Amino acid sequence: MVEEAWKRWGEDDERGALNLIGVEETRYATSLVCEGRIVSLAQPISNVMPTPPKRAKPQHVMDRDADYYTAGVRAPGGFQYADDTLMLPLHLGTHIDCLCHVWYGERLYNGFVKDSIRSTGAIRCDATTMGPIVTRGVLLDFVALNGGPLADGEVITAVMLQALLSQNNITIRRGDAVLVRTGWSEHHLSNGTADFNTEPGIDLEAGLVLAQADIALLGADNYAIEVLPFASGTVFPVHQRLIRDYGIPLLEGLMLKELAGTGRNEFLFVTSPLPIEGATASPVAPVAIL
Repeated sequence: MVEEAWKRWGEDDERGALNLIGVEETRYATSLVCEGRIVSLAQPISNVMPTPPKRAKPQHVMDRDADYYTAGVRAPGGFQYADDTLMLPLHLGTHIDCLCHVWYGERLYNGFVKDSIRSTGAIRCDATTMGPIVTRGVLLDFVALNGGPLADGEVITAVMLQALLSQNNITIRRGDAVLVRTGWSEHHLSNGTADFNTEPGIDLEAGLVLAQADIALLGADNYAIEVLPFASGTVFPVHQRLIRDYGIPLLEGLMLKELAGTGRNEFLFVTSPLPIEGATASPVAPVAIL
């Protein structure tokens, strides 16, 4: 059992590596804004968005629309309105995994017992503990390094990671949000060919290099962040080690093509999980501000 970050920020800490984002990290990140341009990094949510077989499809229904008034519903003072409801699996689309999402053995991050995950929700490390995230974002564009989208199942190794950092003169800083572009989402989600069982992504060694650099958050443009299928004899090794042992939340399902097109590999990164009590993940709509 490896407990890399347990107790680092106290016996009762539930935020993990997000604690690495302090006043200085945020101030430095804001200094990177020179154009004022805002780039969305989120997928659109719809009833027909690609969905893994283990997740329910989103259900977006209109509770009130224009037909109510066409049918003769009164509109006092001329006032009319639309209303709707969204039912959405939290681990779908662009979302952030909380530190209660993954564990092994009997313990979650920071030693909290697995029994704190109840049928009513997570008692520890849920979405309410994360708070807004404002820090330096770093884009690791493996599509540019590769000359095109990575093949399904292709492994991003520690050697590839170091090559990209060196080629682009990128230094990972304490508290960074590191975003990995594989090309998977822009290649598969647009044409409906995603099967969610075979994806390019980082391996455990590459994940540990980033974790040991004291990043606050790791994101990617695929569904799992790590390569699928897994290395023989392992199951979600990056999730297990980074979430449970290092306290690093994972941001999945990003859309990074537009950001890559700007030529910027560092920027102000902003997102904020919904404070859903007991939730193991939250939908987010992160942005890069250039």
